[in-house]
Amino acid sequence: MGIEDLAKQAGDFVKQNSDNIQAALKSEQAEAISDKVLDGAADFANKATGDKFKDQIAAARDEADKHIGDK
Repeated sequence: MGIEDLAKQAGDFVKQNSDNIQAALKSEQAEAISDKVLDGAADFANKATGDKFKDQIAAARDEADKHIGDK
C-alpha cells in the first residue's frame, strides 16, 4: 500500500464521516483543548516578542478561537 492509497482512504473516511467529524470539532472537549493550545501559542508569541505585539497576538488568538471548538 502506497502513500496515494493511504491518502485516498483518509479522504474517503473524511467524506463518509464529515458530520461526525464536524460535531467532534465543535464539542466542549475540543474547545477546552483548543483553548489550551491557543493560550500556549499566544504566551509563546508574547515571550518571543517581548510583549511588543500583545494586543495583536490577543486579537489573532481570539479570531482563531472563533473557528475552533464549540464557541
